[in-house]
Amino acid sequence: MTLKTLLNARKKAGAESKLRNITLVLIAMIIIASFSSPNFLDRFNLQSVVRDLAFVSTIAIGQSCLLLLGELDLSVGKIASLCGVLAGMLMVNFKFPVVIVPFICILAGMLFGVLNGTIITRLKLNAMVVTIGMQGLYGGVNLVLTKGKAIIGIPASFTYLGKGTFLGIPMPFVFTLIVLIIVLFLTQKTRYGRYLYAIGNNREAAEIMGINVTFIRTMTYALVGALAALSGVLMVARLGASQPSIGDSWVMNSIAASVIGGVALTGGIGSPAGALLGACIISIIQNMIVLLGVNIYWQTAVSGVVVVIAISLDSIGTLVSLNSAKRRAIANSEKEKDKENKQEA
Repeated sequence: MTLKTLLNARKKAGAESKLRNITLVLIAMIIIASFSSPNFLDRFNLQSVVRDLAFVSTIAIGQSCLLLLGELDLSVGKIASLCGVLAGMLMVNFKFPVVIVPFICILAGMLFGVLNGTIITRLKLNAMVVTIGMQGLYGGVNLVLTKGKAIIGIPASFTYLGKGTFLGIPMPFVFTLIVLIIVLFLTQKTRYGRYLYAIGNNREAAEIMGINVTFIRTMTYALVGALAALSGVLMVARLGASQPSIGDSWVMNSIAASVIGGVALTGGIGSPAGALLGACIISIIQNMIVLLGVNIYWQTAVSGVVVVIAISLDSIGTLVSLNSAKRRAIANSEKEKDKENKQEA
């Protein structure tokens, strides 16, 4: 039995149907939002929504790859924040050329991801526990460097990456689309992607088949770290300042977006494209809270509720599938018994 044969049944049955369903949900959400508030379809509001969702979407695309492995990274918000602070320090304090700063910061984020992945894989530790600890480390370094103060004086030429548009599309979302295309190619068209799904489906079987599980897992953490750094840098460009609080809400929303988009927490099912759709739904909900005059502080509560509902629906869907499979197995067993009884009679 080939690797593709092992993956196709579960991958196609899960990912394609969930993507189709979540797309229909997103369309319904847009229609509801349009009727609920006349300002929703305003050009300025739509650009604002798209610009805001770009930061979480970029991280969610990376987080979805980890979830395909059955793991997650809770330090992505602090990696984004630390890399954003690094960008501000390089440009303001050390006068680095604006052109090379994003690449340095993305490389730094990748190294942070490699550090996370190496500790988790080599020491065989729980990903959630390790990344919670690394979250504290990155956040502590961030505060040591900034003393809790924002770094201002970001060059105006750099802010175009966060405030500018390309063909009417906000620049942060342009980067999100580029990231999505690259990650979809990696996960759907390359050996790395096949290995990713194989490990998520059955890590022990993947090892038996000769897949370098440790390397794939570590590289996925590196990818997530790089995308978190990119989001942090783009947020600095949007704000025109490096703030230590960047990314505080991105962890929960990136997980929620991935799960809402059909990526299973147990691994092996889903697509990074679903993470973008999930982020769109979260952003629309948050935008409607503002447009309808609901207290903005409810956004955090809504995000938490969305996470719980998304995880619950994922678990309910799994339980329903298992129960259906059991009922079919019992029914088939009873049919076989009836046939045997008839033959004996």
